[in-house]
Amino acid sequence: MTPFPGPQPVPSEVDGPDVPVNASALIHDGEGRYLLHLRDADKPEIWAPGTWSLLGGGREPQDASLLDTVRRELREEAGLSVPDLEEYGRERVAGPGGTPVTIQHFVGTWRGDPAALPLTEGVMLAWVRPEQFAHMTMLPSTRELLLRHAAAHPPSGAGAAPVKPARAGRAGPGSAGAVAHVVAAHLVLEHEGKVLLGLRHPDSAFAGGLWHVLAGHCEDESATACLVREAREEAGLAIDAADLELVHTVHAVDGPGQPPRLQLFFRARRWTGTPEPREPDKCVAWRWWDATDLPEALVPYTRAALDGVRAGRAYTESGWAGR
Repeated sequence: MTPFPGPQPVPSEVDGPDVPVNASALIHDGEGRYLLHLRDADKPEIWAPGTWSLLGGGREPQDASLLDTVRRELREEAGLSVPDLEEYGRERVAGPGGTPVTIQHFVGTWRGDPAALPLTEGVMLAWVRPEQFAHMTMLPSTRELLLRHAAAHPPSGAGAAPVKPARAGRAGPGSAGAVAHVVAAHLVLEHEGKVLLGLRHPDSAFAGGLWHVLAGHCEDESATACLVREAREEAGLAIDAADLELVHTVHAVDGPGQPPRLQLFFRARRWTGTPEPREPDKCVAWRWWDATDLPEALVPYTRAALDGVRAGRAYTESGWAGR
């Protein structure tokens, strides 16, 4: 893995005699998806722990070129071969002790299944679309690089005017009016009249500096499996999926151009463990709050859901007016 701390954004073309010593691979499928690598969160010695990043690393003595470097890193980290890699641009980063280091980015296409790759470093590989970037823990420079590429290389048909989703009852299964919804699972953990909330890291891409229940986006898994995993990873809590009960649903649209979101809130009847911030880049503290005196700095849809739970309501909608 790349042995330096997080990069600072610079123009893609770097002036002067700087020689890149690291290489990364911006891999896409030509249809708007990008292959991203989730790094280990519990290894502070690596570059950008706990973030979604590009595959890549530092040049080694046996590498004849940085193209050799990135090809070797792809093989070693993921058993991946991308034949059409080509130079895409350079980026200046702050290396150890603040020493400037330059990364050479390469770009290439691949259309395989990330789950089938033999990942040897990090947590997982996944295809991700640009509209998901804002909700992922990612270095700003990585996000900007990906968005710059996405803007310059829209998928086939993406330049056409967006199609407005059809109203319910007008589009059947498989209709062109169907749109994908982002699904997230949320934990309503209660104890002696109090509810568990986490304080989001101020630099978090989502809800920085606000309180929020434990939550996460569903990956290739059920909503309850997602919540069991997130409880373990984020707070060190052990929960059995059989002890989760759906108590509220928020169906929301955050704003123009944003995908619809289905926010599922589950109450846990039992659990073990003491909440602790296992992912401090996302959540800096856990605290039990009186359910009747929630903090002012609370994620709005979370407040709506918790109010709904107390009132016995099962469902809330927001942001759909004029959709």
